[in-house]
Amino acid sequence: MIRLVLADDQALVRAGFRALLSAQPDMEVVGEAGEGGEALRLTRELRPDVVLMDIRMPGMDGLEAARLIAADPALTAVRVVILTTFDLDEYVFEALRNGASGFLVKDTEPAELLRGVRVVSAGDALLSPNVTRRLIEEYAAGALRPTAAPVAELALLTDREREIVTLVGRGLSNDEIAEHLVLSPLTAKTHVSRAMTKLSVRDRAQLVVFAYETALVTPGHTTP
Repeated sequence: MIRLVLADDQALVRAGFRALLSAQPDMEVVGEAGEGGEALRLTRELRPDVVLMDIRMPGMDGLEAARLIAADPALTAVRVVILTTFDLDEYVFEALRNGASGFLVKDTEPAELLRGVRVVSAGDALLSPNVTRRLIEEYAAGALRPTAAPVAELALLTDREREIVTLVGRGLSNDEIAEHLVLSPLTAKTHVSRAMTKLSVRDRAQLVVFAYETALVTPGHTTP
């Protein structure tokens, strides 16, 4: 059973999500919040598998709530999915940097929402290659600027792992990485997992952030 907390300041939006999610045999909505502080409190109390978090709420917003959840060692198993009105919201990349496992636009198709919840609950990032490429285009347009990260973190990676992280940052899926490097999909997935472990990142979304912050990927280079 996937346990969820819904955080959105619009009661009608929460009701719609609750009706859809609660109708699934493998999902249970265990809490609702109308602002980020309440979402944080419920997350600490209920320890859900997934939090669907509106990016803009009164009081504490979704960005800060996601950051505090990701920073809490007791909540490492909790995954946050940001809900936003626009898929190129200026705050989306910041949410990923703060520890969110991905994002969904509020008008997404019901089947896509359900798939997304299951993907994130399984430990993967809800950040499709297509969406990653669009975020990178925003970087190139100047909306987002990478910052240098410690060289020591890059030194933890082998040459192959560094190459893999670069491709993840460019928006390639494991299957696309495998094809590009002439590897099996399982081998590509193993390299991605090892890189995540070495860098102590929560999921694939944070690998994308790392690739930009260490300049493994630069704006304007979105394909191998």
